[in-house]
Amino acid sequence: MSDLPLQDPTALAKSSQLDVIARSIVEGYMMGQHKSPFKGTSVEFVEHRQYYPGDEIRHIDWRALGKTGKYYVKEFEEETNMRVYLLLDSSGSMAYAARTLSKFAYARIVAASLGYLLHHQRDAVGLISFDTQIRQRIEPSTNPKNFQFLTSTLMECQPGGETALSSVLSGLVPTLKRRSMIVLISDFFDDPRPLEQALQMFRRHRHEVILIQVLAPEELEFPFDKPTQFRSLERTAHRLLVDPHRLRQVYLKQFREFQDQLKNAALGCGDDLLSLQTVEPFEKAVGSYLTWRTQRGKTRHISR
Repeated sequence: MSDLPLQDPTALAKSSQLDVIARSIVEGYMMGQHKSPFKGTSVEFVEHRQYYPGDEIRHIDWRALGKTGKYYVKEFEEETNMRVYLLLDSSGSMAYAARTLSKFAYARIVAASLGYLLHHQRDAVGLISFDTQIRQRIEPSTNPKNFQFLTSTLMECQPGGETALSSVLSGLVPTLKRRSMIVLISDFFDDPRPLEQALQMFRRHRHEVILIQVLAPEELEFPFDKPTQFRSLERTAHRLLVDPHRLRQVYLKQFREFQDQLKNAALGCGDDLLSLQTVEPFEKAVGSYLTWRTQRGKTRHISR
C-alpha cells in the first residue's frame, strides 16, 4: 500500500488518482482492524425436502427427525450478490469549500471507497449522479472492469445546478427493476418532508437505503466574525452581505431544526443516517458502512 496521508482528507484528495485513493482508504482501514472485508458469497437455508438415499448425511435435519420421525434434509442456496447503487448529489451546494476540500470532492472519494469495497466483496455496484436530474448512470455490475469505469465517471462529475433531491429520487424508484441497496451521499439541503415521502417509496419497493450526509465544519459552527458576503452556489447571481454576529444564532437554530427534521425523516423510513464532516478521515465512512451492513445482515437473518 502506498504511503498516502490517510488521516488528512484534503492532502489525500490531492495526492493520487481516485482509484488509488479508494484502495488505500479501504485497505488501510482493514489493516487497522486486522481483518478482511473481502468475503466470498455465503449460503442460506431455503427449505426442507424428504431425504433420499445418496443425500449427504450432514444435511439431515435431526431436529425435524425428532419432531416428525421422518428424515428431511436442508436445502441451501448461495446468497446472490447485492445490487448497490451509489447515489451522488452533484448539486451546486455540494461545491462549498472553505478550509477543507469541497463537500463534493469529499463525497466523491467516499463513493469511490465504497465502490472499491463493494466490488471486492463481489457485490454488483453502480453509480448515479444527479442535481436537478440524473447526469450519469452506471448500472450495477460485478464485471472486473466496472470499478475503473466507476472511478473514471466520478472524476468527470462536477457540481451543477440546484438541488432537486426529492423529485429526482421519486422519479428514480420506478426505474429500479430489481431490489437494491441505495447509498445516498448528499448534504440533503432540501425540504425534509418531500424527501421523507421519496424515501418511503424506496421502502415500499423493498429497497434498503443508507443516507450519508457530508457537511463542511463551517456549516455546523458558523465561525464567521466579520461582515461577510454569502453567495448561493446554486443561484450564481444571488449574493447577500450580512453581519455574522446578528445572523449566527438564527442560523444555528434553523440548522439544528433542519438536522432534527432530517433525522426524523430517516427514522420514519427505517433508514440509517451517517453524518460526516470534510475534516474527518474517510475511514469513518468505510467503518460505519461495514458496521451498518453487519447489523443489517443480523436483522435480516433473525427476521427469517
